[in-house]
Amino acid sequence: MSEQWSLTLDCARPRELAAFWCLALGYVPAAPPEGFATWEAWQTHFKVPEDEWDDGAFIEDPDGVRPGVSFLKVPEPKAVKNRMHFDIHVGGGRKEPFEVRWPRVQAVVDKLVAAGGAVLRVDELDGTPDHVTMADPEGNEFDVL
Repeated sequence: MSEQWSLTLDCARPRELAAFWCLALGYVPAAPPEGFATWEAWQTHFKVPEDEWDDGAFIEDPDGVRPGVSFLKVPEPKAVKNRMHFDIHVGGGRKEPFEVRWPRVQAVVDKLVAAGGAVLRVDELDGTPDHVTMADPEGNEFDVL
């Protein structure tokens, strides 16, 4: 039996980072919990102080298949390389010809750079571009392949 799980990223600006990852993953902002019309209603019900209402953001797969992602505000900045990262599979895999795969990868890289991401490097396989290592607006590394 598998357990339900989600991924949480510590960050400085939860809503901004959540918006970037919605674009990167094809996710949407998470709906409020069942029984609540809004997140504000949920926070009010559980007596979350208003000055903490922007301390978290949540996104979800619009099809409800993939895990959710939470973004929680923390005081300290990111200090070291991630030990875990997202791989965003957009090219169709190495079974696809480079001429088909690479334009797909590059289109997503361009979209994410425009949204505040940064290209860290293009990794090659046998002298041919294979995937792009990027950073989100707060420096969290991920790959587009």
